[in-house]
Amino acid sequence: MALVSAPPEPPLTDQPKSAIRVTDSPSLQQQPQERSKHGLLSVGYNQDYGCFACGTETGFRIYNCEPFKETFRREFSHGGIAIVEMLFRCNILALVGGGANPKYLPNKVMIWDDHQSRCIGELSFRSDVRAIRLRRDRVVVVLEHKIYVYNFSDLKLLHQVETIGNPRGLCALSPASSNSVVLACPGLHKGQVRVEQYGLRKTKFISAHDSHLACLALTFDGRLLATASIKGTLIRVYNTLDGTQLQEVRRGADRADIYSIAFSTTAQWLVVSSDKGTIHVFSLKVPAEADAAESTSAVAAAPANQDAGSPESPIKFASGNPGSTLSFMRGVLPKYFSSEWSFAQFRLPVESRSIVAFGPQKNTVLILLFLSLLIPPTLLLIVCFCDTASFYRCSFDPVNGGEMIQQEYAKFV
Repeated sequence: MALVSAPPEPPLTDQPKSAIRVTDSPSLQQQPQERSKHGLLSVGYNQDYGCFACGTETGFRIYNCEPFKETFRREFSHGGIAIVEMLFRCNILALVGGGANPKYLPNKVMIWDDHQSRCIGELSFRSDVRAIRLRRDRVVVVLEHKIYVYNFSDLKLLHQVETIGNPRGLCALSPASSNSVVLACPGLHKGQVRVEQYGLRKTKFISAHDSHLACLALTFDGRLLATASIKGTLIRVYNTLDGTQLQEVRRGADRADIYSIAFSTTAQWLVVSSDKGTIHVFSLKVPAEADAAESTSAVAAAPANQDAGSPESPIKFASGNPGSTLSFMRGVLPKYFSSEWSFAQFRLPVESRSIVAFGPQKNTVLILLFLSLLIPPTLLLIVCFCDTASFYRCSFDPVNGGEMIQQEYAKFV
């Protein structure tokens, strides 16, 4: 679908009218101050999982993942920050107020320039902001029933997307610096995903699940999409170009609340966290870059009415995940017995909320564990207990899989 310019439904205020200047920020490398006990409101990774941001009752903080350390914090005299969305490691952040005494109204997105220590842009809406996604040329704001896409430099509204009720703020935006801007979000029907290929001017609807969506994620280039429903047993991987299902993996047999899904940078691995307290890594098999480029061209040239489930899909998967010993009886026994199970696992000491990502070191997972009510999608593991949160770095054997090994553990906030 082509980008369209239209007057925004909510009022839009630009501060200032000139373009937003984005640079690498030395302030994000400052030494941490003395820690204080402030309520944690949210945790979320930046686009390349190299660091993460925390919103607290008194401001926000930035942490580096490897090596793990607090690099910067901004404390306000009064007011909490519920959402902090980073733009890689630059000086620009998007903030939404929250907590017992919000710094800003929860229906406003404030564009914060840390070089100037002030807000340089503001977006106001008629309902509370559920999530924000950034890339160098776009600002995406997620409300419960609508998503707005803005040009980053002048905050001009480019596109509006209607969605089914989306209280989790589900939305994924490809961060790769290219013309291939891909956005995935809930459609207008239960279990449906809408994929906007802005570079190709195409919209694709994928009937991903029978139940409501719980989580979704895109690869860095937006070529692959992973989804989970509120049942939390299956994770499905799709080709965003034609909507073909490429792979289905099983987290478990019992229902679970999926907190986060993340692809590795090479799209060889997929990691999932849930309320069951086990982090699962799944093996994916993707084509070489040349094959992927060829498939992109083929899909772009294909008729728009090509069936999503066509066997001619140009991207094929072959996984190394373990399966049932009875999988040879596929088609005879129930589908459960032909499922692909996780390749590697890490068991947390407590069942709590967590978000995961793949670390910069090969075959490592980052985990953030916490009890916050807000769960931004982000393998780093962060675990939070009330006013504290924990960081884990784990490694897994890329050949044999199995139990992951804990390499690092730290508390923060």
